[in-house]
Amino acid sequence: MSFPSPSGVWSPHNYDEKFEGTISLLHALAESRNVPAVRLLARVGVDKAIKLCRKFGITARLVPNLPLALGASDLTLLEHTSAFTTFPDDGVHVSPRMIERVTNYDGRIIDDYPPEVTDVLPAPIARLEVSMLREVINSGTATRAQTLKRPLAGKTGTTNDFADGWFIGFSPSLTCGVWVGFDDHRELGPKEEGARVALPIWMEFMGEALKDQPVEDFPHSPLLKDPEQVKEILASAATERLLAERSGAAATSAGTPGAPPAPGSALPTTPPATPAKPPTPPPSKGSAGTESPPKPATTSAPAKQQAAPPSSAAPSKPADTPAGSKPTAPPS
Repeated sequence: MSFPSPSGVWSPHNYDEKFEGTISLLHALAESRNVPAVRLLARVGVDKAIKLCRKFGITARLVPNLPLALGASDLTLLEHTSAFTTFPDDGVHVSPRMIERVTNYDGRIIDDYPPEVTDVLPAPIARLEVSMLREVINSGTATRAQTLKRPLAGKTGTTNDFADGWFIGFSPSLTCGVWVGFDDHRELGPKEEGARVALPIWMEFMGEALKDQPVEDFPHSPLLKDPEQVKEILASAATERLLAERSGAAATSAGTPGAPPAPGSALPTTPPATPAKPPTPPPSKGSAGTESPPKPATTSAPAKQQAAPPSSAAPSKPADTPAGSKPTAPPS
C-alpha cells in the first residue's frame, strides 16, 4: 500500500515484510503490524489524532503526516510514560510533577502544587484500550512479561535501523517506561528491538516494585474477541458523550434564564475529581540516551473517582518499524 507524500510516494511496510491480509485491530496492535496503523490514522485523520494526543499531555511537536502512526516524532520518555497512565486510570490524565508540596518542620503547608487533571477518554473506551494493550503481553510481542504472573499491559517499540528500543507498560496502579539508545543515533545492533533490550529492564523494575504488593486486576476488562461486546462498549461511550453534551448545554442555559449560550462560547463541564494520590514521576527524559540501560521512568495511575467525558478515539500506533529520521516515540 502506498500513500502520497511531499517527496513522492511513501510505502510503509511491516517489520517482517509480510502481509497477512485482513486482520483485527487487536491482532495488529499485539503483533506490531505497521500497515494497519497507517491505514487507521489515514481513516481517522492526522489532525484529530494530534488534537487527542494533546489531551494526553503530549506537548512535543508532532509532525502532521502519516508516519506519525509509526512513531515518527520525538517524545521524551517521561512525557510518553505519563500519557500511558491515562489508560489504567479510566481515561483520566494527571500531569507529572516533581514536588507535591512544601511543608515546614511543624508540617504546615507552605506551598502546594496541585496536579493538572484532564478527562481524556470515557471509562469504557479506556478499559477497551487496556484490554488491547494486555493482548501485547498475552499473545503479542511482549509475552515474556507473563513470567511476572500479574495482570499487565504495554507496548513495545523499535525505531528504524534498531537505533532505539522502547517498552512502556503498566499494572493497575503503576506505569513504567524504558528507553534504550544512544545520543548520537547509533544503532544498537541487528535485531535489537524493544522486546529484546527494553522489556527485560521493565520486567526487572516492575518485579521489584510489585513483589510485596497484592495482586491487582484491571476493572471490568472486556473480552475483545466478542464483537458484540465491543459494539456495546462503543455504543455506551457514544451515549455517554451525548448525555454529557446535553448536560453542558443545560448548565449554560441555566446561568442566564431564558437566554441561550453565546455563539462560540465553551460549555461548562463538571471538574474532574482530584485523585487521592497523584503521581510523582522522576524528571528523566527519553532524549538522554546512554550506552548502559537507563533508569526507567515511572508514574502511578491514581484511581478515577468519576466517569470521564467521552472523546473520539485513543491514539493507537501498532508499529515497530517507524519511518523518518530518528523517531523516538514508541508505538502504543
